[in-house]
Amino acid sequence: MSDYFLERKKNLYRRLMSAISDLPGFCADYFIGIEQNTAILTRLHYAFDLRIFFEFLYNEISEFKGLDKTSFTLNYLDKVSPTHLEYFLNYLNYYSHNEKDYTNNEKAKARKLSAVKTLFNYFYKKEKIQKNITQKVSAPKIHDNEIVRLEIDEVVNLLNLAEFGKSLTKGQLKFHGATKVRDVALLTLFLGTGIRISECVGLNVDDIDFNNNGFKVTRKGGNKTILYFSEEVSSALKEYINLRNSIKDLEPSENALFLSLQNKRLTTRAVQNLVKKYAQIATPLKKITPHKLRSTYGTALYRETKDIYIVADILGHKDVNTTKKHYAAISDEIRRNAANAVKLRDSDDK
Repeated sequence: MSDYFLERKKNLYRRLMSAISDLPGFCADYFIGIEQNTAILTRLHYAFDLRIFFEFLYNEISEFKGLDKTSFTLNYLDKVSPTHLEYFLNYLNYYSHNEKDYTNNEKAKARKLSAVKTLFNYFYKKEKIQKNITQKVSAPKIHDNEIVRLEIDEVVNLLNLAEFGKSLTKGQLKFHGATKVRDVALLTLFLGTGIRISECVGLNVDDIDFNNNGFKVTRKGGNKTILYFSEEVSSALKEYINLRNSIKDLEPSENALFLSLQNKRLTTRAVQNLVKKYAQIATPLKKITPHKLRSTYGTALYRETKDIYIVADILGHKDVNTTKKHYAAISDEIRRNAANAVKLRDSDDK
């Protein structure tokens, strides 16, 4: 595992331990119990969501008012009712934490309810509680949002903007000369491989193999795989790496592929801001993120291959149904086109 991913994992673990310390003591057993079957980031999200749930019980439900993480024992879980969970879902519409206000859409509500259900299910299976009332509460119905992706002309506009800087502000143009080769390479990599942002910022120079036009990535869950890229991506990466290798003040120990102006590894936030900067000008009516560039690649790949399983494999989807959900609209397009694919009679036969 590279130093970047090792340090990232350590940081997530420290945050998880801190989050668990805010929960009732019995929750530590739960997080140990699910460790083998969940990613650390998933467990961290569960801890955050459970903290909201218990704070709701302490502050909003009369049966639990006055309790806190030290006095809320496992026995109290059997006193939670389905009605309490329904109130919890309603509470998530708008609540405050540490003097900051929060709202949740259906997807966020469903995720928080899932964390609670997983907790109850764990202790019910261990026979530590007498009933699992979460089975009686349905998750909110999630309405699918339209999949946002770039069209061909928008991809061209985005890359041209990154390369030539037309329409950038005076402030942005001050740095454009120093960053344009890097930015074009990064955007080309997103659009030409469907790489995730976490995979992108974790890339090292020695992960790239130009002999085979491929690179190693660490996927969700820690699995490693090789992704391949086109000559167009290869050309953009070579130009950037040549420039990167000419940096005089670069520390020999810095292996990161994509560097900031301070010659340090680009952060996730920096990449998000980079994409946002160009996309707001190139496609002002669409909110484009690194993930939307990934969707753009998936769309183009599916249109070319017509093979949902290839798309799922390259994008790293564990469940092909996830891929089908994201590209269902394209499937409809293919079915419509197929309606005219078979000719029964030529016009001359009529």
